[in-house]
Amino acid sequence: MEVIKSLAYFILAGLFEIGGGYLIWLWLREGKSLWYGALGAFILVLYGIVPTLQPANFGRVYAAYGGIFIVLSLLWGWKIDNIFPDRFDIIGGLIALAGVLIIMYWPRG
Repeated sequence: MEVIKSLAYFILAGLFEIGGGYLIWLWLREGKSLWYGALGAFILVLYGIVPTLQPANFGRVYAAYGGIFIVLSLLWGWKIDNIFPDRFDIIGGLIALAGVLIIMYWPRG
């Protein structure tokens, strides 16, 4: 159950980081309203809070989060920007997820 909760925190943090960054991107790069930037900044603050709920130390959490971020970014690009991941994206994403599982959840003695 702890692993499922931890993975949910990773996914939530990833959605906050990518979503907040995307809103700021739309504001600065595509001329959207300042409100996009303000909302993006607020969401990025939430992203900074969520990882503190993880049951591991800062370095381990952020190292593992990198793998989650890779996969979520590829999924975001696919679903939001309609850029389908190629086989190398998928292979790299799977390798990154294997790293997450080892870093965060491998039993330590």
